[in-house]
Amino acid sequence: MAIRFNEVSYFYEKSKKNAIVPAAISGINLEIADQNEFVTIVGHTGSGKSTLLQHINGLILPTKGEVMINDVILSKKNKKLKLKPVRKQIGFVFQFPEYQLFEDTVLKDIVYGPKNFGYDDEEAIRRAKKIAKQLNIENILDKSPFNISGGQMRKVAIAGILAYDPQILLLDEPTRGLDPLGAKEIMNFFKKLQTESSKSIVMITHDMDLVYEYSTRVIVMQNGSIAYDGSKEELFKEEYKKYSLTKPTILKTIDYINEKTNRNISYKNYTIDDLLKSLEDGDFNE
Repeated sequence: MAIRFNEVSYFYEKSKKNAIVPAAISGINLEIADQNEFVTIVGHTGSGKSTLLQHINGLILPTKGEVMINDVILSKKNKKLKLKPVRKQIGFVFQFPEYQLFEDTVLKDIVYGPKNFGYDDEEAIRRAKKIAKQLNIENILDKSPFNISGGQMRKVAIAGILAYDPQILLLDEPTRGLDPLGAKEIMNFFKKLQTESSKSIVMITHDMDLVYEYSTRVIVMQNGSIAYDGSKEELFKEEYKKYSLTKPTILKTIDYINEKTNRNISYKNYTIDDLLKSLEDGDFNE
């Protein structure tokens, strides 16, 4: 087990003396494997999603409890712990890519990560060019990262993380600001990466369509606590209503077809292509 939360709570600093500040997260117990997981974290604004994610690679440390990353313990008592080995294994792609860009050229930005984690210049450049080609940004390596499109900036930020090959990826709203085609492209890339490399991905998103198509496990945050941790199929049968989540478009479509045609098409159809194949094959069983 790569990641384990043991009774983790986190309180942000009080703004006024003696002020009562609710916990951003409270009593979190959670385990995430370092292989073959695609976990999506959902919940309304202020539910604790980002706070939870930031604990996974030590951006913030628990006020109470501890987070274990393999054999490394992150806790309030262990503030002087060197986090570089943890962050080499756990890459964090922030919601706003410009926060991760600062070099003169795209290539220098991508190279920074692997060089920071000990790769020599030649290997760092090789890795940077390889991942840039996979993300279709090899033609902008000489450009300034601040003179490219928002979608390209996001890809550059992602490339800078993937170039040093972390085992776990943390993604905070990775499709934010992307058009539907760009969002589909980047999500398919992540899914292929996770499947082919056995990496684990932990992603925050508000898009229930992404949750249903890509995740293998869903965590619902509510008032700083984990309200649900399980399969997407079970969540979207009935449970989602308790958390005021939106039903994925594909399931609304299945419900409509079932109602109008008296069929029983399975919820184990995650895309329109899956649904069309089920209709062609006559496979309507749950």
